[in-house]
Amino acid sequence: MSKNKISNFFNFGLSFFILLFASLVLRQACLPFGQVLSFAQEEFVYDAKGRRNPFIPLVTPDGRLLKLEQEVSETGLSLEGVIYDANGISYAIVNGGVVKIGDIAGDNYQVLKIEQDKVIFIKEGQTTEEILKKEE
Repeated sequence: MSKNKISNFFNFGLSFFILLFASLVLRQACLPFGQVLSFAQEEFVYDAKGRRNPFIPLVTPDGRLLKLEQEVSETGLSLEGVIYDANGISYAIVNGGVVKIGDIAGDNYQVLKIEQDKVIFIKEGQTTEEILKKEE
């Protein structure tokens, strides 16, 4: 190729990109304030309609299986299990965590007593019982 052809090709390419850039800048300037040139959709919010959200994983990163369909009382506590020992320390699984007598669960509820099928909590002098639901 001759130098003249290369120079013309380069000038044409440079002119094309300058015009393209200028048109994009002008288009942005003509848009109403706050509106941007974008082809993205609005943020999508999934409506589960009472069912399990399929986008929430069923297994935690450390390998524990999640039980998503938990019944939570007005206290925000969900009693999921009890490890009862009449002669030693008993434990309960509340809101996915293991607690013993004296531990805090939920919204500052302290574990007062753990029995075979229920846990008694205390908050601000008021006691609350959470009964373990039997699986059917």
